[in-house]
Amino acid sequence: MTDAPTAQEPVLEPWLREILRCPATGATLVDGVGPDGQPELVSTDPVNPLAYPVRDGIPVLLVDDARPVRTA
Repeated sequence: MTDAPTAQEPVLEPWLREILRCPATGATLVDGVGPDGQPELVSTDPVNPLAYPVRDGIPVLLVDDARPVRTA
């Protein structure tokens, strides 16, 4: 059995997510699920949204590891 968060569970405690920001844009981050079904944190920047992976419950807030998010 694993302790990894599922799509329904929050990735981080709300108080921690409130202080974390996208390192590229400074935008707030929200919980998301990547194309592979893994949890990620997604920036709310309207111009350049990026998604950061969460590995073993730890957000990897490195711009080089982020993926661009397509917006409609």
